[in-house]
Amino acid sequence: MRTVLPGGWIVPRVGIRGFLNVARIETGEKMANPNDRMRRRTFLKTAGVAAGGAIGFPHIIRSAALGATGRPGANDRLVTAHIGVGGMGGGHLRDMVGRMGRGEVSVAAVCDADENQLTKASKIAGPQADVYRDYRYILERKDIDAVVIATPDHWHAVQMVHAAECGKHVYVEKPACCTIEEGKAMVKAAKENRVAVQVGSQGRSEHEAYLAHRYLANEVIGKVNRVDCFHYPSPADNNPAPDCDPPPELDWDLWLGPLPWRPYNPRYCHGTFRWILESGGGQIRDRGAHVMSCAMWWMGADGTGPVTIEASGSAPTKGLWDSAVEMDVVYTFKNPDWVLTWSQHPDAGPPPETRREGEPEISRPGYGAIYHGTSGTMLHWGGDGGTWLERKAREWVPPAGAKDVYKSPGHMEDWFMGIKTGKKTIMNIEAAVGVSNLCVLGNISFILGRPIHWDQARQEIVGDEQARRMMSRPQRAPYHL
Repeated sequence: MRTVLPGGWIVPRVGIRGFLNVARIETGEKMANPNDRMRRRTFLKTAGVAAGGAIGFPHIIRSAALGATGRPGANDRLVTAHIGVGGMGGGHLRDMVGRMGRGEVSVAAVCDADENQLTKASKIAGPQADVYRDYRYILERKDIDAVVIATPDHWHAVQMVHAAECGKHVYVEKPACCTIEEGKAMVKAAKENRVAVQVGSQGRSEHEAYLAHRYLANEVIGKVNRVDCFHYPSPADNNPAPDCDPPPELDWDLWLGPLPWRPYNPRYCHGTFRWILESGGGQIRDRGAHVMSCAMWWMGADGTGPVTIEASGSAPTKGLWDSAVEMDVVYTFKNPDWVLTWSQHPDAGPPPETRREGEPEISRPGYGAIYHGTSGTMLHWGGDGGTWLERKAREWVPPAGAKDVYKSPGHMEDWFMGIKTGKKTIMNIEAAVGVSNLCVLGNISFILGRPIHWDQARQEIVGDEQARRMMSRPQRAPYHL
């Protein structure tokens, strides 16, 4: 069934409708009303004046997004909003503002739970972009076509699903999800609402990633039967800090979102959420979502999964951070048979090659993967926006009749193409959830200290009830799927 929100906006009855209604009941707030206005310049003047800053202004209604002289108006361009504008989110915003200057898009809104980040983002985005603390108000706006989500990992699934249920195309940062059940919900929401979803494992769209893919597809090193991913360790919290009040610019309750409520601690955020299993999952969920994304793409393994996962490693001995410091994971695939490994150690992997004068420098030397074929090996470093291929493969010249592979026009451009044509994006949600599942399953095996078995067709852990219960977790109302 479908329902109509105020203003005639049609959304599915299940999911976002209940979410928004619960929000009204629990907060006592009225959702976006065109008569409730707070101009952007007022926000910039008042931000940070009082504790909690903009919390008193739950939303800011959009101003007109007008086209510049000689350029198409807003109605002729893709209208985007940015949810989470620090770190990667800030980079995405700057990129989109550049595209706005070229008349490709219109940035209509920015959103963040941190007032300092929001103030910076508002200045970058420009006067046409409205500011929000709470993404729910963005989803009620029928003029916004697409959202770019770069919030902490524990928010990805909830925000992506709710955005899809509201008919928004989605670019969401990696890893796609924190649990197996979240991933299932994301795939279902994208399919049912027919939206284009791109996940930010941008390594698939890099030029040298294309060269690597083509090299392997032509079996220059024979049939690949093993891929060894390497990375340096996750950090340990060797200087624990006591719980304290959150800084006045941060809406701590909103930052936690679907996570259980807990007192604020400076070791939780911002970037340090990466080292906590329930919100970040360590290096394997961070960089593993890049390196293993390349492996699954180049191996033609999207849509497949391992049959067994076996992990070991060392956990921190103090502090709040609980992701594995050092870690080894072995994923065994069948039909076709191959093995994927993750090795997280101080000396894991070979040093980067020396590039010649004029060649781009390797910007991600501390991680990558070695591909073992029946007649040779191939090595790359990085796996995200810096994906670097070894010379012999990079300089390989395809003979006549060689196979070619898809060459992405760019990760954002590929998403735009998906929005315009309906074709699957290079890191579509099904593929991204498959990669995230690898990371999640590795962590579950590490936590339990034993191998686990995976049924790809059923998308379930089998033969281990304790492990099965770890496929999902409760989410705090109203921020839940």
